[in-house]
Amino acid sequence: MKYYSLNHNAPEVSFKEAVIRGLASDKGLYFPQNITPLNPAFFNVIENLTHHNIAFDVIQQFVGDDIPEDYLREIIAETLTFDFPVVEVENGVYSLELFHGPTMAFKDVGARFMSRCLAYFNKDKKDSKNTVLVATSGDTGGAVASGFLGVDGIDVVILYPSGKVSDIQEKQLTTLGKNIKALEVDGVFDDCQDMVKKAFLDKSLAHKNLTSANSINIARWLPQMFYFFFAYKALKSQNKPLIFSCPSGNFGNICAGIMAKKLGLPIEHFVASTNVNDTVPRFLENGKYDPKPSKATISNAMDVGNPSNFIRIQELYNNDLKAFEKDFSSYSYTDEETLEALKNIYNTNGYIAEPHGAVGYLGLKKELQKHENAIGVFLETAHPIKFLDVVEPALGITLPIPEQIESVINEEKVSVKISSYEEFKEFLG
Repeated sequence: MKYYSLNHNAPEVSFKEAVIRGLASDKGLYFPQNITPLNPAFFNVIENLTHHNIAFDVIQQFVGDDIPEDYLREIIAETLTFDFPVVEVENGVYSLELFHGPTMAFKDVGARFMSRCLAYFNKDKKDSKNTVLVATSGDTGGAVASGFLGVDGIDVVILYPSGKVSDIQEKQLTTLGKNIKALEVDGVFDDCQDMVKKAFLDKSLAHKNLTSANSINIARWLPQMFYFFFAYKALKSQNKPLIFSCPSGNFGNICAGIMAKKLGLPIEHFVASTNVNDTVPRFLENGKYDPKPSKATISNAMDVGNPSNFIRIQELYNNDLKAFEKDFSSYSYTDEETLEALKNIYNTNGYIAEPHGAVGYLGLKKELQKHENAIGVFLETAHPIKFLDVVEPALGITLPIPEQIESVINEEKVSVKISSYEEFKEFLG
């Protein structure tokens, strides 16, 4: 499989090269040259397949010959060590819980998959290291820190906006030590992401062998397709049209869902549910892509003003807005609406959601009104405990601390404060 830059001014590369580089030399995101739909027979028997076998069949064409089949199966087995429950919240509405991994966030899958791919590519490089850069608005940092902790030949540098991630999220990315370093940026997520992109293109940093663990990296992005196949497997027997609503920040998750549909997965419609950072909902209203500086909300992992992966979604539809709108809607919600949804879900059904899932729920409910006889899935992308300062007062409850969180909550935060690209570059050396 070859990958090309979406800026169309860089050489095509292999899966291995795309993973190691992260971003093309012309600043473009990598995109697969071909997307070959899976054999229809695969969907006929999907309910009888293991998650590991589903994941292998889904990802194999995108990896190609760069990782041998046996090793790729091993990577998948090490990545998918936890469950992905589909929980009925109310009649015809389901929560796909993506928070049962080590850092209790959906990004555990991509981070674990990517770290093991890089470890394979580095296995014969005894004297050189890769430096993985990651900007986080919430859960990416913790998932990457956990996924790459102790991996030989890889240093990880995480940039996060000071005061704009939850306390637990901050502990997960600042307390592990070893090969993980955290930089606390005086700014917003977009400032962190801009610094990472700038570093990739800084020739004076070439000796650091930089790559990215954000969803701009194909090895972080593509494994997110698995979730949609697993949910379809769980709900196939209902034989009804299926709507997915994804809480959307950088748009990697929903973009992976659209990739799953291009592979043949029977998905009726997608909803990108956002908070007040509404660049994509506005685009669908007026046809103008007009990113604005991000605003802080209680669903902080979606506080992204210029979502990187939206260009991949446009590529999947050949920039045909009409074809895109047939499959895709996007709605935005305020913090007040999000809190009201949290309360309604809990009071009506006893289900404890968190702010991102609540936004996804709102978008799903709105879209289901347009699709008679459909059922819907909203993605719960993180455990409610990671947002206990929002969830507990909103619902009037006390959440038990899960084991994964207990292990870091009392550890000492270690971070370096920076406010400019120059300071970031100096830190990298």
